Amino acid sequence: MERRTLPGRLTWQLGEVVATQAETAQTLTRAQPPGWTGYHRRIDTQMLRAVAWPPDQRPLAFICGPTPFVETAAASLVTLGHEPGRIKTERFGPTGEA
Repeated sequence: MERRTLPGRLTWQLGEVVATQAETAQTLTRAQPPGWTGYHRRIDTQMLRAVAWPPDQRPLAFICGPTPFVETAAASLVTLGHEPGRIKTERFGPTGEA
């Protein structure tokens, strides 16, 4: 599992919100460079079980991306016991509507 900790301020699209620590996990769904040890698939419930903070810590989750990605990630977090109201989403790209 590839896991990194980034101390300091996280301000991208969060305005004045200050994070003392942010954790990220990367997955490459197409080609991986030589030596890649991280995930190599689309996110799913099992991956989020391994990398997400436990629901009993009541984390805020921010999910941004194409609608199918956002729906999968949010539904997986709810399946794992996260509170829907603490999952913030933003979609971009085609909506599927004509």
